[in-house]
Amino acid sequence: MTWRAWMPAVRRRWLLATSGILWSAVGVILCALAAQWLRPMATGWALGLGAGGAGLAVVAYRFLFVKIARKNIARIEQRPDVTCFFAFQPWRSYGLMVFMMALGVTLRHAGVSKYCLAPIYTAIGGALFLASLRYHVRFWRTS
Repeated sequence: MTWRAWMPAVRRRWLLATSGILWSAVGVILCALAAQWLRPMATGWALGLGAGGAGLAVVAYRFLFVKIARKNIARIEQRPDVTCFFAFQPWRSYGLMVFMMALGVTLRHAGVSKYCLAPIYTAIGGALFLASLRYHVRFWRTS
């Protein structure tokens, strides 16, 4: 028996769904954390920081995340029709995911003000969510 017998194989289009769901979920979680941190603030400040984060989210989406999503979608579409479930992102991206999670935990516990982190979390979360829509659209178009 070879190692391929143990590989969790799925049809290629489900890699698009997996990426879309994961990016959407992480985006929503980050934005929810930011909203929770802004809730105790005065309304004007909270709205200002939230709007600033949302504006940065659009910029990050437009100039960074949309390019990553397009590249990942193209890579997924080049894979065989039945492929490994974990191929929804390149292997090197797993290391980047671990680094980003560790950085987030470190920043949250390093005494950095949540009011400073909230716009950053909103920007990254919003950009991830916007980019996830590309995966969802591609998934539904391939059905």
